[in-house]
Amino acid sequence: MDRQQTVSSIDRRIQDNQQIFEALAAGTSGANADLYQVNLSEKALPQVDLRHATLIRANFSQTDLTGANLAGADLRGASLDRAILKDANLTGACLVRVDLSGADLSGADLTDVKMQGVRYDRHTIFPDNFNYKSSGAIGPGARLNGAQLNTANLRYIDLQDANLLGAYLGGADLTQANLQGVRLSQSDLRRAFLTGACLRKAGLNGANLAGADLRAADLTDVEFDRLESIAGADFSHVLGLTDEMRSRLLSYPAQELETYNSFTRNTTG
Repeated sequence: MDRQQTVSSIDRRIQDNQQIFEALAAGTSGANADLYQVNLSEKALPQVDLRHATLIRANFSQTDLTGANLAGADLRGASLDRAILKDANLTGACLVRVDLSGADLSGADLTDVKMQGVRYDRHTIFPDNFNYKSSGAIGPGARLNGAQLNTANLRYIDLQDANLLGAYLGGADLTQANLQGVRLSQSDLRRAFLTGACLRKAGLNGANLAGADLRAADLTDVEFDRLESIAGADFSHVLGLTDEMRSRLLSYPAQELETYNSFTRNTTG
């Protein structure tokens, strides 16, 4: 089938996921197509043409997109975890809140790509010389000073050694997140969920933990000489809390220690 065939032959309203896959795999162009929430996970679509396509919340998990043309595509909220994007053209694409965990983007063109809120991990492969740590993406070593991440779903995220100085994480879900060595000084963690999170050697000086849920979090060697507030923070069953750290927490005003956590219904003290 001629790759230049008009995109009108692909219609999300009347075609199911398998029919769309078969059309694209046969060479039909998906340029400008509206493929909202399409599920093409674990498919082989090398060299597929999806220029300027609407791919919001699409599922490309473990899909082979080697050499794909995704220039200008809208991939907001899409799943591209473990996808193969070698040599893909992503020029000007919108990857806001895309999951790139374990994805291979070696050789891909990421010129003018929008990366805010992209999720990556230690297994994600970016193109050489691409400064992903300062792109707005979220993952190990990311530079996110002052980032607006209020109420973000960051469960199980790996942010080891990331910089989040002055970041806004109010109400964010960081359940069981790897925050080892993360710099969180002056950050806003009010009502954040940090249940079971690893905060070993994290820097929390000046952070606001009012109403935060820290149950069973690992606070080994954490730095918090001074916290803006711990009113309503729940430290139940935390690990690594030394007698000195406990005394420091208990030195806060009684009003803060007696405040109930709105979620766990426990007091700080």
